[in-house]
Amino acid sequence: MIRFDRVVKSYGDHVVLRELDFTVAPGEFVTLIGPSGSGKTTILRLLMTLEKIDSGTIQVGGEYLSHRERGGKLVPADEKYLRGIRRRIGMVFQQFNLFPNMKVLQNITEAPIRSLGLSKGEAEARAVDLLEMVGLSEKADAHPTQLSGGQQQRVAIARALAMRPDVLLLDEVTSALDPELVAGVLAVLKQIAATTDITILCVTHEMQFARDVSDRVIMFDQGQVVEEGTPERLFTEPSQPRTQEFLKAVIQRA
Repeated sequence: MIRFDRVVKSYGDHVVLRELDFTVAPGEFVTLIGPSGSGKTTILRLLMTLEKIDSGTIQVGGEYLSHRERGGKLVPADEKYLRGIRRRIGMVFQQFNLFPNMKVLQNITEAPIRSLGLSKGEAEARAVDLLEMVGLSEKADAHPTQLSGGQQQRVAIARALAMRPDVLLLDEVTSALDPELVAGVLAVLKQIAATTDITILCVTHEMQFARDVSDRVIMFDQGQVVEEGTPERLFTEPSQPRTQEFLKAVIQRA
């Protein structure tokens, strides 16, 4: 579902991704771990087309992300093409980014109505189902400011799912939450992983969550894959010294 092929991304002289190769299979839940600045969030931003790659290619569902094939050659994609690809990808950020002037229900229905052309009734029916799934049925008429941080993040997850994406990107979705609110958000994500066929790519420092829910964990450092494997193997018997060092530091902080 996701394929990075020799992707390079730099900011000035700082190389963030170094000829990065990796893939995510359809329906797979893959978690990226590693120190801050290792390139994990840049991968998500590239997939959302919030950043442009310097070289290499990215494919989503067999289609090139920022390029198009024309006359047997790859050329930069235009905005119309990018909009079509973006509809296949949902993202939940660290900050909830809800519209404060809209009620919860409208926050979830706005994009499906405007971008997918759903009727108001269809979009609201979809939103009601999603609010039930994230445990917030009673908050449909509330404004975001009336919700806790954990509730706002669950609304943000419902909003991303309302677009019926093929791929869901999660960027440190619990990092802005008080510790007691984290469990509710992680429980919702576990349910999504268990009950849908959405392909999920997650960046997190919640190692226990990564261990519980991931099909595969990838350790990143300095823009490259250091090691990857099942959660059981990577967390129990990491083979690379850099992975051992990182996990030891994270567990000690916890």
